[in-house]
Amino acid sequence: MKQHLLAKSTWIRGFFMLIYAFLYGVARIVITAVVLFQFGAMLLTGHLNERLLSFGQSLSLYSYQIIRYMTYNTEEKPFPLGPWPASSASVESLRGRE
Repeated sequence: MKQHLLAKSTWIRGFFMLIYAFLYGVARIVITAVVLFQFGAMLLTGHLNERLLSFGQSLSLYSYQIIRYMTYNTEEKPFPLGPWPASSASVESLRGRE
């Protein structure tokens, strides 16, 4: 047990998990803003904001990456130590939901 408590790699991961927990909280706030802006755009114009749609998709993927890292389902570190996730769904395919 002492060996596990003193393992440097475990403490380094714990440090990164604290950073990613903070970034996840920031991402949740930004997601809320995206939701509100998209809803407002739909109310006012009747159309979704395509740039915001793409950003929302990549932000949700980023949140998913953080959760996977923090739950030990992956060793890949999300942004800013890894690449920002690209939106995998095309905006055109998402527009069909309007």
